[in-house]
Amino acid sequence: MAIDSPRLRPPFRAEQIGSLKRPTALLRKREAFEEGKCTQEQLREVEDEAISGILQMQRQVGIKAMTDGEFRRHMFFDGVFDNLEGMKYIPVVPDEWFMEYVPDIDGFKALKGGATYICESKIKRTKPFYVGQFENLKRLTAQEEYGHIKLTICAPGWYHLRHGPYAYPKDVYANDEEYFADIIEAYREELKDLYAIGCRNIQFDDPLLAYFCDMNMLKGMKEHDIDPEALFNLYCRVYRDILEEKPADMTVGIHLCRGNFKDGHHFSQGGYDRIAIKLFQEIPCDTYYLEYETERAGTFEPLRWLPRNKSVVLGLISSKFPKMEDKEELILRVHQAAEIISGGEEKRPKEEALNQICISPQCGFASHELGNPVTEEDMIRKLRLIVDTAKVIWSDA
Repeated sequence: MAIDSPRLRPPFRAEQIGSLKRPTALLRKREAFEEGKCTQEQLREVEDEAISGILQMQRQVGIKAMTDGEFRRHMFFDGVFDNLEGMKYIPVVPDEWFMEYVPDIDGFKALKGGATYICESKIKRTKPFYVGQFENLKRLTAQEEYGHIKLTICAPGWYHLRHGPYAYPKDVYANDEEYFADIIEAYREELKDLYAIGCRNIQFDDPLLAYFCDMNMLKGMKEHDIDPEALFNLYCRVYRDILEEKPADMTVGIHLCRGNFKDGHHFSQGGYDRIAIKLFQEIPCDTYYLEYETERAGTFEPLRWLPRNKSVVLGLISSKFPKMEDKEELILRVHQAAEIISGGEEKRPKEEALNQICISPQCGFASHELGNPVTEEDMIRKLRLIVDTAKVIWSDA
């Protein structure tokens, strides 16, 4: 018996993660805006034109889950903490505020002198995070496409892991549970408002969860007297609480990667074995976008814990470099993953397991607005390869 989640609800057989390569005209206009040489309205016009073009590209290639490419953002995680009351922008951060064991610290310290956001008072959502971006996507798409729109959003633990004890003042929040209680409420309010305007497909971008697969980080945390298992459990509870009242017809996915910095640089490595059971069985999301394009992601073996009512999107194609993958090898790897799922802890026919799988790039093509060392043509070829591969494996792709 095949499940209907990947077939009838997002994610679709051939997915793209979210961020896409920005056109040069958009990059130049945003630079002009930041230098005070154009207005917000003038920037918005160029954004709209670029997003209209990238939506058309997705239609032509055959990618059904449509995004705006994150063209209105500088970084993939923009949107939440820069809009929360109680968070303060810090343009230059003291080195001791960065937890050196976190894999991405060196990369982010190099950006704008290590700019970040730190909690300074009680956190409260006083304005939307992504409602405007979704409304703008609706304005640029046809009504029959609204159900295909996918919105990517920032992970709730984003600045918490990076700054450790400096993430919030102890006279504001006594502990992590108090801190996250207000963040949870803010996310619940946002999801409720997004649902009310028709959003049905959400993707949390959360490389932090994948960092708990990296032995170097786990070792560094223990050296700082931090229990990595307890912290991972906390992050799982945060997701459970955020999604506790999620409507049944809102599909929620979590994207885990090991870094997708400029020049195609990654931050961490390690298979999903250490987190698979809790990831798949304790976080009440519908699908998991997992990086699997290199050996640093480990084997498919952790997929044996995937429940029958969830799906997995295998990131088998690199968004970091222009070299094209082999379609026959991609097909073989999908079937290998299906065999693991089929023979897993909750056994099922291979056909059913295959029906729980989709394919995608391992990450977006431009998590940072400057993007990876691929051209627009490279990106289109990669997306077409994903669609063509899906059509071979699933006749309904």
